[in-house]
Amino acid sequence: MTAVIATVAAGAEAWRYGLLLASRSGALAAGTVAASDMAVAGAGWFATVLGLLAGALVVRWSVQAQQAAAARGGRLPSRSARAVVLGWVIPGVNLSVPGSVLAEIEHGALDRPVEGRPRPSWLVLLWWVLWVTGLLLAAVVLAWSFRSGVQAMADGVVLHAVLDLVAAATAVVTALVVQRLTRLLGPPRAVRREVLVAVHPPATRRSRPRNPLRSAS
Repeated sequence: MTAVIATVAAGAEAWRYGLLLASRSGALAAGTVAASDMAVAGAGWFATVLGLLAGALVVRWSVQAQQAAAARGGRLPSRSARAVVLGWVIPGVNLSVPGSVLAEIEHGALDRPVEGRPRPSWLVLLWWVLWVTGLLLAAVVLAWSFRSGVQAMADGVVLHAVLDLVAAATAVVTALVVQRLTRLLGPPRAVRREVLVAVHPPATRRSRPRNPLRSAS
């Protein structure tokens, strides 16, 4: 849902950018401008609320998954639950800690040696790149909002749209990462096999005995 609403928000920003270009050559209808503003504001706030809710669930899951991965390898977690939570929310620190936590979870879930260094898979690396890109881009958008002027406004709309698309991609990859690591940490599923118990030969039709009187005649 977060990915869908973030994509809608990106579309609303693209609509606003188109109206800005159209306003250079003529006046715009008040209803169209109002609808665009409502779409941008509504989708933006909805995406923010869903993103925060999804983020809280992912943080909670990461704490439990880290503990499960450590218990699987017979060791203590490398970070406390408080350190994991703070690593997600403290600016600057959240550029590295979340990716490291996911890499450690994956390392333990794959039953790799405890003394070995975690080597994240391409999926975790992709998530890490999207996560860092989104955080840095969010900081740029925040700083850009203090600029004034028509060109700065237009550039800000483009930056918002790109940020929404990055957020949508991050939400999708987050769901894939959580699903994969949860399956690796979960108990193995029993494989159902069909066992051959017995073989019954096909029934044959018995021929009827001939009538002796008819055969004699």
